[in-house]
Amino acid sequence: MTDKQFRNVQDGTKAVWAGEKESLAYNATQVPVVFSVAYNYDDVDEWQEVALGNKPGYTYNRMSNPTVKAFEEKVRILEEAEEAVAFSSGMAAISSTLYTFLKPGDRVVSVKDTYGGTNKIFTEFLPNIGVDVTLCNTGNHEEIEAEVNKGCKVLYLESPTNPTMKIIDIERIAKAGKSAGAVVIIDNTFATPINQNPLQLGVDLVIHSATKFLSGHADALGGVVCGSKELMQQVYHYREINGATMDPMSAYLILRGMKTLKLRIRQQERSAFEIAKFLQKKEAVEAVYYPGLETHPHHHIAKKQMKGFGGILSFVLKGEMEAIKILLPKLTYANKAGNLGAVETIYGPARTTSHVECTLEERKALGISEGLVRISVGIEDTEDLIADLEQAFAHLESASSISN
Repeated sequence: MTDKQFRNVQDGTKAVWAGEKESLAYNATQVPVVFSVAYNYDDVDEWQEVALGNKPGYTYNRMSNPTVKAFEEKVRILEEAEEAVAFSSGMAAISSTLYTFLKPGDRVVSVKDTYGGTNKIFTEFLPNIGVDVTLCNTGNHEEIEAEVNKGCKVLYLESPTNPTMKIIDIERIAKAGKSAGAVVIIDNTFATPINQNPLQLGVDLVIHSATKFLSGHADALGGVVCGSKELMQQVYHYREINGATMDPMSAYLILRGMKTLKLRIRQQERSAFEIAKFLQKKEAVEAVYYPGLETHPHHHIAKKQMKGFGGILSFVLKGEMEAIKILLPKLTYANKAGNLGAVETIYGPARTTSHVECTLEERKALGISEGLVRISVGIEDTEDLIADLEQAFAHLESASSISN
């Protein structure tokens, strides 16, 4: 199917059909998993044309694979991009993209509230190779603009942020980045292509940890980057040589998961909104972070640039880690794990999930409380999830009254 055929089609239909038909074989209705490492050519001239990228085809799986290509096409069409390149994990996609465009002496501007692994790249790995890194306060758009205006090679964003759920005015900040001549990159994992299309807001490159919502079933690692052909050729070349390629089985599993992406997102965010309102009423809760709440400081920005507010929220317990240790084990319909975006609801404190790589002091400097718990809401019935929380909080309240 061509891009033209998807021009007036909704995202749910794109998630099912995009990238599929071109990869089918033997009249099958599902994309096959192609495990072959190499591809045979009797015609040496044709082989060279394919190897040089002058003709469509496959030569070696580190370069490209039919199953992986189908996944790349699906994401490309959903994000309305010209090209997409898949990686072995979300962090492979993030790190490879940054290393593609940054060299010693370059400057990168980002925000403090990026995912913990990304933050480590900014605070540890890039400075080690002589890249100048400036991290701004996430909600301070004037500060970000001022730093970008000083000049930078790359402007890296994340919105909503993990796990504090802060929102950046993407169009505003991307405009500043482009004026400064920067490559503007954003991690769109939390929003997904269903709720946010940053390329339409002026961003150059969009990154997803495909392990999360795109897959949706917590059984495959992957990452993907998409954007213009010019920039993606550079990203592809870096991956081709450095080798962080997505394997075909993971591509198949994520492809299968993506067919229900819109259905999952809509159920997850319905429940997330109700859970956020429930948590706001609990005395043991100090704060609730969800962009769908009108009390969120950047709710108006989220409403402007997002089609939905997503299935992730976080909250802060007054009793911090001691309260977390009481509450979480009492939950029945929840995995306590370092993942998100799955069909099952997942709970986890920042210190064991998003920012496990950071020290207590580093998390405090980033404004992440030890009482913060991230919830990745699953597709279970909303009423059951709230009832589960209710009984868990009853245990917490009982334990608190006994200790007092």
